[in-house]
Amino acid sequence: MTGIRRKLPLVLLEAFLLLLSLVVIVPFLIMIFGSFKSSLEATSFDLSLPSVWMWQNYRQVMVEGKMVHSFLNGMLITGAAVILNILVTSMASFVIARKRTAVSEFLYYFFFIGMIAPMQLIPTIRLFKELNLYGTYLSVILIYCTINMAFSIFLYTGFIRTTIPQALDEVAMLEGASLMRIFFTIVFPLIKPINITILIIVFMNIWNDINIPIFFLSDPDKWTMPLSVYQFFGMYSGSNWNLVFANLVLTALPVILLYLFCQRFIVSGLTTGAVK
Repeated sequence: MTGIRRKLPLVLLEAFLLLLSLVVIVPFLIMIFGSFKSSLEATSFDLSLPSVWMWQNYRQVMVEGKMVHSFLNGMLITGAAVILNILVTSMASFVIARKRTAVSEFLYYFFFIGMIAPMQLIPTIRLFKELNLYGTYLSVILIYCTINMAFSIFLYTGFIRTTIPQALDEVAMLEGASLMRIFFTIVFPLIKPINITILIIVFMNIWNDINIPIFFLSDPDKWTMPLSVYQFFGMYSGSNWNLVFANLVLTALPVILLYLFCQRFIVSGLTTGAVK
């Protein structure tokens, strides 16, 4: 009886979490099943299977919604912003973590403020117009790299301080290695778990965002997949929910696949530094 009483709270908690997960799972299944239904069946918004699996919905969406072009736009912007973010913030965090001075501590908390400080939209637009960058891919890439910088530096700094021994740096310096060589040949391979964690989180943040592209990319040909959903929804939400669902599935698919293949790195990257 004592063992049962101890396990009861855990069982109840697990049952509650399973019920809570239905808030996400049920709409997700409605979206997937609805993407294979006819326009009339999709308007029921239920969990019933399609009477006929209409794979042509996806073909129609890819052609009319220009999904391939939007996918390439999204991969260009997201990939470039993620790579730039990882390189810049990992190097900055290495310096902040190793130099225990008043300046480095100030920089750490200065970047930390960026996690709560909102982006100023109008001044940023004016700045990029003055630099002749407004409406370009580069402007969006730089913005995404910047707004994710504070979070990345916060994770990198904590990971390097608690996980990478400073003795490795000192031995390499005695051998005549430069600071850049120490970072890229010794430190950077050792921070692989946090690299993958930041890659996944920043990738998802950028891929799912519609606010930055809609304000900084005036040309619809440069829009990403979430914005194609926004445009497609306006065209077909009144009568063709099956096409809207198919568009949503295609947009969410890259993030879902990335998360499924790399989810174990998220937990290890976030907890390794804290545990050690």
